[in-house]
Amino acid sequence: MAVKIHQEVGPGLLETVYEIILAHGLRQRGLLVERQVPIAIEYQGLKFEEGFQADLLVEDKVIIELKSVETLNNAHKEQLLTYLRLTDKRLGYLLNFGEALMKHGIIRTVNRLEENS
Repeated sequence: MAVKIHQEVGPGLLETVYEIILAHGLRQRGLLVERQVPIAIEYQGLKFEEGFQADLLVEDKVIIELKSVETLNNAHKEQLLTYLRLTDKRLGYLLNFGEALMKHGIIRTVNRLEENS
């Protein structure tokens, strides 16, 4: 769906534009999608009611982090992994709508990947 949105709308718009369009498209497919979900975190007994906001949370299972930058860097990837660890979610996608070709801007991240022996 991200590739189709990128082809139809084009690269380089504000992240919010892609967030709204993607959320709408996923809802049309019957998925439960929440936008800008505040996530509480705890650190050494301190509780932060809003440690971060997930751009999109799909079916309370998948975090989608959206960017609209020229190039993703390791900090972007680590940010999503941190979100997954803090929420104990297993799957996340980092989507960069700033790429010239969307297929280069899709990164799948898995938390606690268990390898089969």
